[in-house]
Amino acid sequence: MAKPVVDGIERDLQDQAPVLRINVRDAAGSQLAMRFGVRGVPTLVVWQGEEALRLVGRIDKQTVVQAATP
Repeated sequence: MAKPVVDGIERDLQDQAPVLRINVRDAAGSQLAMRFGVRGVPTLVVWQGEEALRLVGRIDKQTVVQAATP
C-alpha cells in the first residue's frame, strides 16, 4: 500500500514542498486525474513548474524526495 510511503514523503518534505493528495473517486479528483493523465492508482507526480517525475504503482520514497528537493 502506498499510504505509508506517501506519509513518509510528506514528513520528509514538510518544510520544502507541499504534498497534495487527490481522491480520484470524487468529482473534483476525477477531473484532476483526467487533466493530468492519471491512468493508474497510485500515481505520484512531482511538479516543479512542469512535471519532474511521475511514478505509477510502486512509489519509491528516495526517488521522490530527490526529485522534489532542489
